Amino acid sequence: MPVPPIINVTVKTANMKRFFFLAFLSFLFISGAAHAQQYLTRTGQVTFRSEAPEELIEAQNNDVAAQLIVSEAKGQFIIPIKSFKFKKALLQEHFNENYMESDTYPKATYRFTIEDIRNVDFQKPGRYPVRTNGVITLKKTAKTIRVPGYIVVSNGDSIKVEASFSLSPADYDIQIPKLVENKIAKNIEINVRSTLSKP
Repeated sequence: MPVPPIINVTVKTANMKRFFFLAFLSFLFISGAAHAQQYLTRTGQVTFRSEAPEELIEAQNNDVAAQLIVSEAKGQFIIPIKSFKFKKALLQEHFNENYMESDTYPKATYRFTIEDIRNVDFQKPGRYPVRTNGVITLKKTAKTIRVPGYIVVSNGDSIKVEASFSLSPADYDIQIPKLVENKIAKNIEINVRSTLSKP
């Protein structure tokens, strides 16, 4: 009677175990890489400043949600309108009820792509200039804009996004009564300072 090929069976079993082990390691690596390719926050900061002849108006929002997907060179900001805080309660009331109609339009969004994300080394600390192309939706109006900014890399787990640009209320159907038109600027300065982290 021939002897069963025990050695061959043992070798095949060892090879199968090695294959599944390597496959498992590959799965872990791919999963980790997928997480490493995006950054998130729910506490981003956006401020705006209106400097008009008769009044200076400033507001700050610390409840901004943001996402940056590095592998796809795209991202988004979601800004809850009612989270803007003013120094004067009356200004905040007028902003929400009369100008932004925040019960009807509760959020503004900016969805964008990054033109030159390859210039950013997410493993090396530094302040990298970038340009974004995207669509801002405010109230019922959506407009394409380009926004220059910076991605600041401080460590491997978080980044800071910085940008400054201006918007005209008239472009987004924000009606300014004649009575107060000298108190609100024709162009509103927007500043973004948000720290995003890996999930």
